[in-house]
Amino acid sequence: MSILPDWRIRELTKAGMIEPFEDRLVRTAENASVISYGLSSFGYDLRCADEWKVFTNAHGNTIVDPKAFDARAFIDIQAPEIIIPPNSFVLARSLEYIRLPDTVMVVAVGKSTYARCGIVANVTPLEPGWEGHVTLEFSNTTPLPAKMYANEGCVQLLFFEGERPETTYGERRGKYQGQQGVTLPRL
Repeated sequence: MSILPDWRIRELTKAGMIEPFEDRLVRTAENASVISYGLSSFGYDLRCADEWKVFTNAHGNTIVDPKAFDARAFIDIQAPEIIIPPNSFVLARSLEYIRLPDTVMVVAVGKSTYARCGIVANVTPLEPGWEGHVTLEFSNTTPLPAKMYANEGCVQLLFFEGERPETTYGERRGKYQGQQGVTLPRL
């Protein structure tokens, strides 16, 4: 398995791997600085959409249980930016829709701009044959409120190409295949 350089990512995207696709690393938009997004040397900096699910303890006795998830643990917000409460987290989704070829898998890592502010990104690996909007989780590890921005870079995707697996995510009908919007845990 090898990591894909920019030219190979560009080549695969011509077949619809990333939509919308930014062919270069963007650092300014409309004369304002932005947290960079787009194609980099060995990856792609994904953007957050403006859909957020903010974790809350408003219902008091809610237990976070992946087998019996209570959606009331979140407040839905659509906004160009979000404030993550101290020691809490938000779920978001990628602006880009991803369609992985059967020989490519993706690992996402947090961007250093957010990491230096105590915001940690968590994204599970994207398996060969997976497609959808990527559900993103951002934890605010600080004792202070923290801000994030929609339509700007939030995580970097690293693409690895290797032999086609015996069964792809799409072929086994993975439970998160084709997800739209911010997707909560499924069993």
